[in-house]
This record gives sequence, structure tokens and C-alpha cells, in this order.
Amino acid sequence: MAIQKDPVILGIESSCDDTSAAFVRGTRLLSSVIASQKVHELWGGVVPELASRAHQQNIVPVVDAAIVQANIRKEDITAISFTRGPGLMGSLLVGTSFAKSMALALGVPLIEVNHMQGHILANFVDSGDGAPVPSFPFLCLTVSGGHTQIVRVDDYFSMQVLGETIDDAAGEAFDKIGKVMSLPYPAGPHIDRLAKQGRADAFSFPRPNVPGLDFSFSGLKTSVMYFLERKCREDADFTEKNLPDICASVQYTIIDILVKKLLKAVRQTGIREVAIAGGVSANSGLREALAEAASKHDLRLHLPQLKFTTDNAAMIAVTGYFKYLKGDFTDESAAASARYSL
Repeated sequence: MAIQKDPVILGIESSCDDTSAAFVRGTRLLSSVIASQKVHELWGGVVPELASRAHQQNIVPVVDAAIVQANIRKEDITAISFTRGPGLMGSLLVGTSFAKSMALALGVPLIEVNHMQGHILANFVDSGDGAPVPSFPFLCLTVSGGHTQIVRVDDYFSMQVLGETIDDAAGEAFDKIGKVMSLPYPAGPHIDRLAKQGRADAFSFPRPNVPGLDFSFSGLKTSVMYFLERKCREDADFTEKNLPDICASVQYTIIDILVKKLLKAVRQTGIREVAIAGGVSANSGLREALAEAASKHDLRLHLPQLKFTTDNAAMIAVTGYFKYLKGDFTDESAAASARYSL
């Protein structure tokens, strides 16, 4: 099959609780449609069975809306890329099955994408804002509700995980701590908003002593829970009275852990080009801390647009584009995989 110079790639993302479809022509974004699932807010977290059912309801209208927004015809599609994993198995099955069926019906190549690789390559989506893209090699701090990693990126498809969490992810810590404080799910954006009204030095929480470039947030989560339990025994309204200060202190601690590990990776590798990715990379405090660190240590920092930080299909489509250029296709035997390493 001849490789086209300017292909139109459809990306489909369904790894968790957002159903998303996007089109790119090359790296230029043509459309991006996301259907979020509000039902999980009632339960304080993602319910896998409900997520899978919602994906089944959303996938066809989302892809159709992306086609309309991109102002193309189905016949214009060059290839279809999809998230194979990692993620929730029931959710992945919906996107995988739809992508395989549509590719078969249209007679176009099928491209599987690793969700975490997609997050990293979201930094290469061209949305017309003229933002520079990272140069190889660079370090990427990938932070989300399910993952926290420092990845060395030598090429679009040459990535090495230098460090990762040994227990909870940073986003998971935000959500679980937020749940203890009765904040809505997902708690990260609410903690970020409240932190702006509080003092980061109001309360001190312990940092984990984890060797190398690995992370740990389980101990911090437990420490905050015990702290709140103790304080609420003394004053039942403690959390409500001190909510902004608690949020600011928790957020400062998590960000401090992330930034210090990233700077350690910079020192160890000598790589001075850094990027961030994943849902937690939308956190305003993290962005400000990284910008300050980049200025202080003379680093070249790349911050993706907020709309490309959370789960989205634009990152899957652009990753699909780079794999298309390599002729890296999969076939109809491709199966969703809840665990899928970089």
C-alpha cells in the first residue's frame, strides 16, 4: 500500500469515561469531539460497567459529529487509529470493536495506539496556535489519575520509562483526598480552584523517601486522611473552615514531589527539554511551578493546550499519523488490553 503524504486519520479514544473522536490531516487538527460521562459523579469515581454502557451509546454520534466538524466524507478517511490500552477493559472494547468494524467496512488500515504514548505525543498536535513542539530527546512528566511517570523520549516511538509511581498515581491521590473532604469527583480541578484561595504553607505533610526517579503518593494520601480525622475529632467543622488552606497545602506537596523528581531526571540525563502530559498537567499550580523551574534552571518547557491534557482522541489521531508514516499497522485480530506497556 502506498503511503499518502497528507493522510486524514481518524482517532478513537475510549480508555476510561470519555468517548472521543478526532480527525487530523498530518498533524493539523481538523476536529475533536468528546462526550463526557457525568453519571460517575454520583458514585465518587468511575464505575466500569456504567462507563462501558455509556461508550456504546456515545460512540456512533461522537464519530458522526467529528466527521461533520471536520467537513469531510467517510470516503476521505485514510486510516483509523484507536486506543488499544491501557485502560478499563469494558471501555476499551467499545472503541476497539468500533474502530475494527469501521476500518473493515471502509477498507482502510487500522492502527493501534498506546494510551500513554498518545498523551506524550499530544504535544505534537497542531491546532493552529503556532506553539513550538518538543525536539528529541526530551523528558515528559506524564501525570494522570492512573499513571505518574517520567519518560525519556528519543523519538516518536522510542520511549523509556525512567521512573513511575510504585502505588497511587498523583491524580488518584488528588481524587481520594478530595473524596475525604467531600469534594465532587473528579476532585483535582476543585482542589486546584480552592488552592488559589488558601496558603500553601498552612499545613505540612510528609514527603515519601523513594529512591531513584520513582514516585509514591499512597503514604501522603493516608497522612492527609489521618490528619483530617484527628482534627475533625477536635472540631467537627475543621475541614469546612480550613478547606482552601488544606487544598493549597496538599496541592503544594504533590507538585513539589513531581517537580523535584523531574529536576532530578534532568540532572541525571542532561536533557534540558521537558514536557508534561496527562490530566493532571492541566493543574494551574503544576504549570506555574514548572514554568518557574524552567526559568530558574534554563529548561525548554512545553505545555500542551488544556484541551489536550485530559483523555482525547486528537492525541490518538496524531500518534496514528506518525505510525501511518512508518507503515505500522495492525489487523483485525488486535484485542483491547487493560495493561499495555510503553
